[in-house]
Parts: sequence; C-alpha cells; structure tokens
Amino acid sequence: MNTGTEWAVDVDVVFMAGEPDGGKLLVVRPLTDARSAPDSILARSLLNQRRLGVAEFDTGLTMTRCNAALESLRPAGAGEDWLFDLREAEGGRTVREILHQVAASGTPVVGADFQYGTPGLEPVLSLACFPLDDGHARRGVAVVTTEPAARLRAHDRLTDAYRRALEIGESLDVVRAARDLVDVLVPALGDLACVDFPDDVLQGRDPALGYPGHAASNPRRVAVKAMDGTWPAPLVQQGEPVPAPARVEDAAVSVGGVINIDAATARRVLGDDREMIARMMPEGMHSALGCPLYHRSRLFGYVLVWRTKTPDPFGGPEIRLLQDLCDRTAMSLDNANRYAREHRSALVLQRSLLPPAVTESQAAETSGIYLPASGTLSVGGDWFDALPLSSTRIGLVVGDVIGHGLQATATMARLRTAVQTLADLDLPPDELLTHLDDLVQRMQRESDQPDTVGASCLFAVYDPVTRVCQMASAGHPAPALLLPDGDAELAPVVPGPPLGVGDNPFEVLEVTLPPDSVIALYTDGLVDYHRDIASGGEDLLRSLRRFHTPDRSLEAVGREVMGCHPHPERPSDDVTLLLVRTKAVADTNTAHWDYPADPAAVHGARRDVNAQLEAWGLEELAFSTELIVSELVTNAIRYAGDPVGLRLIRGRALVCEVSDPSNTQPRLRRALNTDEGGRGLFLIAQLASRWGCRYGTRGKTIWAEQAVGTA
Repeated sequence: MNTGTEWAVDVDVVFMAGEPDGGKLLVVRPLTDARSAPDSILARSLLNQRRLGVAEFDTGLTMTRCNAALESLRPAGAGEDWLFDLREAEGGRTVREILHQVAASGTPVVGADFQYGTPGLEPVLSLACFPLDDGHARRGVAVVTTEPAARLRAHDRLTDAYRRALEIGESLDVVRAARDLVDVLVPALGDLACVDFPDDVLQGRDPALGYPGHAASNPRRVAVKAMDGTWPAPLVQQGEPVPAPARVEDAAVSVGGVINIDAATARRVLGDDREMIARMMPEGMHSALGCPLYHRSRLFGYVLVWRTKTPDPFGGPEIRLLQDLCDRTAMSLDNANRYAREHRSALVLQRSLLPPAVTESQAAETSGIYLPASGTLSVGGDWFDALPLSSTRIGLVVGDVIGHGLQATATMARLRTAVQTLADLDLPPDELLTHLDDLVQRMQRESDQPDTVGASCLFAVYDPVTRVCQMASAGHPAPALLLPDGDAELAPVVPGPPLGVGDNPFEVLEVTLPPDSVIALYTDGLVDYHRDIASGGEDLLRSLRRFHTPDRSLEAVGREVMGCHPHPERPSDDVTLLLVRTKAVADTNTAHWDYPADPAAVHGARRDVNAQLEAWGLEELAFSTELIVSELVTNAIRYAGDPVGLRLIRGRALVCEVSDPSNTQPRLRRALNTDEGGRGLFLIAQLASRWGCRYGTRGKTIWAEQAVGTA
C-alpha cells in the first residue's frame, strides 16, 4: 500500500537454511529508537574517513565490509585475508589471534602496533579492535587502523616542511634563501644543517656549467642552524670558507642527487684526517645527507644535514624531501641571480642618467640622493635634475615614473631628456608640464600596455636676481620650504593631474625666497612609508629644522634626512631627495635701463654699458658687449617698438638682456655676400658663449652670455 509517507527502517536479509533454491527472507523493521539515525550517521562517517582504515567482521571472522582507506593498504598481490597475517611488533600475536580474543571476551584491544611492509622496518599500522553488540547478542568485531603516533608526527613534520618550503626564495636574496632553507631543514629533517655557496653566487654572477671543482668554486658557508640553537664551535662557521677534503675524488658532487652516508663513510670521504673531520663532521653524527643545488646544469651551492641526537637514520621520505627542497632552492637562487643582474643593469643605467649629485651655481647649490627600492622590486623611474637656465636662473625638477625595472628606467630617460630640451627653451613651468604631458600621452598610444605608462613631476624655476621661485606640479608631492629663520612649510602648490591624463591646465605658484632658503624636492617614497603623505611631509619638515644649519653641507643634511626613513637601507619604494640652498645676486651686480623706440637711443645704450663695465672692472669685455648691445637694441627699436629694456648681470658670466614687447621669434641665418643685412644674430653667436630667447607675459627677452674670468 502506497500512502506517500516516508519511514526510517532497518533492513535485514536472512538466508533461509534448508531451502533448495537458497531462499532469502527480507525483514524490515521500523526504527523506533531515536538514537538509531545518529548511530547510522556515525557509522557512515567512520567508513568515509581517508586516513582511518575500517573493517567489520562477523563472529566467524569473515569480513563483511571495509572502507576504501583500508583497501588501499592491501599490498600488491595480497589476498582477502592479508590483514589476518600481520604480526604484532611486540608480543608476536597476529591480527587473527587478537580478533578471536576480542570476539570471545568482548574486551577491546587498543593501540597494538603491527609490522607492515618490509620486515625489519618500523611498525606502520596501529590497530584498535572492539566487539560489535546490538544489545542482545554479539554481532561481530570491528577493526580501525591508524598510523603509529611517531609516524604521524613524522608525516606532519614533513608536511609542514613542504608547506614552509613555499616561502624559500620569496625575497630574491640568495643569503636569505639559504637561511630559509636551513630553517626548514632543522628540525624537519635533522639536528644540524648548513648551506655553502660558491663565490660566483655570492658575487651575483652565473656559476659555470657543471662542477668546476672545489678550488674554482671557492665555497663559503652562508647559513647554519642547530636544533639546540648553538652551532658547534669546531665546525666551519658561518661566513668562513669551506676547506677542501683530502680525497676530492671521493667527495665529488653528484649532479642532482642526494648522498646518504653514515659516519664511517664520511670519515673515509674526508681522508680520515682528524682536523678535517672535526671541521666537517659534528660530534655524535651517525647519519648525514648531502645534496647539490643544481639548476640549468649550474652548481649554486651545497646542502648538508646531519643527525646526531635523532636516533633513526634518514629514510626515503626524508631523502625525497631534501631533493625537492634543494631543487626549489636552486631555482630560486637562479631567479635571484637573474633579478640581481637586471637590477644592477637598471641601476647602472639609471645612475648614468642622473646628474651629478652635487652642483653649485650663481643661483643655488644642490645635492641629490637616490635610493633604489629593495626586496622584490627592481629599480624604479625616480629622477631629479638641476638645470642651468638663462640669466643665472636654475631649473629644478623631480619626477617619479610608474612601475619598476628597465621599462621604467627607459621611460625616465625619455622624460628627463624632454625636460632638459623644454627647459632650454625657457618655457615657464606650466607650459613645460603641458608639453611633457603631451609626450606621455603619445608614449601611451605607442605602448602595448598604456596603463603602465605615466609619471608625476614637479618643475620649478628659481631666479636669483628677483629671488622668485615659480613651480608647478603634475600630481607630485609639494616641496618643503625652510627659511633662514627656521620657519618651514610645504609649498601651497596646487597639484595638477599626473602626466598622461591631459585635459587639465597646471597652476603656477610664485614664492619669494630670501637667500639661504632651502627647497626640498622629493618623491613619495621619502614620505609615504606610513601610507600618509601629509604625516610624512610633517616628518620631513621636522627633519629639515633639526639637521640644517647654514654652515652645514647639503650632502650631510641629506644623509641625516634619509636616515630618518624607517628603512634607510632597504626602502620599500624608490626614494629621491633633491636639496637646494638658494643664493641671491646682489643689487650692485645688476644694472637696468629703459629706452624709447628711437634710433638715437642706441648710442645712449652703448654709453651706459661701457660706463657700467668700467665700474665693474670688465673693460676687456667692453668691445664685444658694445657690439652685442648695438645689434639687439637696434633690432628691438626697428621691429618691436618701445619700451626697450636693457639689463646687465655680473656673475660667473656677463649676461646682456634686451627686452621688447614683440613675440616675434628671432632666427639665426647665414647671410649671403650680396645681402645688406641679416648678420646681427650671427655676429652675436660668434661673440657670446651662449645666447637665446625667452618669452614672458609681455613680449620677449633676447639674452647673451660672455664668460668672465672672476665673478
């Protein structure tokens, strides 16, 4: 009858004795005991365990069922009754005898260890046997097999070693990789362990192919660890060279293989030399493993593991673990070497692209410091520059390219070259950054990964005559300003978008700085170590107040400021700092005149210049300066109109400037023999060491410089 109701039932199949056809009787009973369902869940869960072998026997010791974990333990070719023949490690009883005992007495047996596998080896199976009763009669016997506790501990130790091995080589530092390796080996494998590196690995060079021999490899011990925390004094110490065995042919490195030797063999390999044995064999050593660190047919080092207090010799799992660890370590060492080579190449390239660390001019003295990032990061794209501009001015720039590595360094080189070219055109800071932004956008269009191309940049121009500093920022941190009276603040420059974003103008900030003021330009690696640039900026201001004095060199101040970084030796990002101490041109070293747009004013200009040069004691420059002034003032009067300004600046060079209201670009050309004019700028170019033109808000200024022996 089907009522649609579900019932929990217990089903028994009973074989009918005496029936000719072997009849069967199906007995179905409802489960009225509330504990039956949980018991069924417990039984199913026990049978599903992967590390517990479970078997059920009837009272005649016929196996009625077992789980997959027990079946997986059956030796190849063994019959159904393979479990019965296992013999107890202590006492000599078989499993069959114990099962008979439990079935007869009802007393369970727990924790009996049985020999399994090759005779003579440690027991590998621990059995628990207990009776199965249904409350009315004994139904059979159950067996649960586990691995012995010692073996489980060894298994867990090896498993933990494999897990910890994943951390080897994460730092891309070869010495750190060696220390990580010995930390895994002790206590997972042995009581003492060490790692030796050939000189090539320590120097960041690729080892030679194959095994070059002990003398050529010149190994040195780089990492050691002992179980008790104290490395034995007689052994080769960390940092010491490893001596060559007397019988080198017996100690030849086996390519890629682990060597498992006992104490007697080790003494023979060491030539039975007492001194060598004391240096290379720890006291009490009874078993040792040695394995070369080979990768791409190159020897990166050698690993030794000793057992002195652990009584058991090394087994197959330990040998396999050491081989796996050494293979992984050798690969990490190869990766570290490749990284080191790329890092050195990028660093050399970047340092070759940076300007001299210290410069001095009539406008300012500067000192720059660059620290590359450590760890897994390669050299980045930070740069700084101090550019001499016209009329004794100086251009200051600091930038930070996105990313690290050779690509970032190459991008930095292109941007630095572009800044130098644009600065030579005497562009104001906002226009220079706009042109630089256009360049970065073009680089993005050319790149396969445009999102990785970008940079921040700050450009400033300081004029020692007016003592005005103009600056503009493209997504870069504001510079710090330290005045002579000790007042310090971050310049209130409004940062524009980073280079490559476009569509936004850059704002120019003008600040007047007294002489001996300090400008600190930097990248975010100096102040963003707390992930808070504002807090880092305040730290920078405090450091400048603390360490700067007028009589102290900027190099010394820069080192002190860098020393306040939380990780000055291993910064997490590139760190760049450019310190600038401003100067001023005295009023007595400048002269300025204004003239009307009258050709007769040219004579007055020549007269004024000659008188001023005589007052400065620069009579030797009077003739050439008179010609330069005549040409420039005449052209300004003829083509631009008034007012015409003339300014002389005395310093390491004599600067002659002529300003007019026109924005027409003067062009140098070579006049033909028949031409009546067009030779003025050519004449100026021959007389001056440098000349050029810059534009302002009202017209242009043409300038020419002549070298002066003494400022």
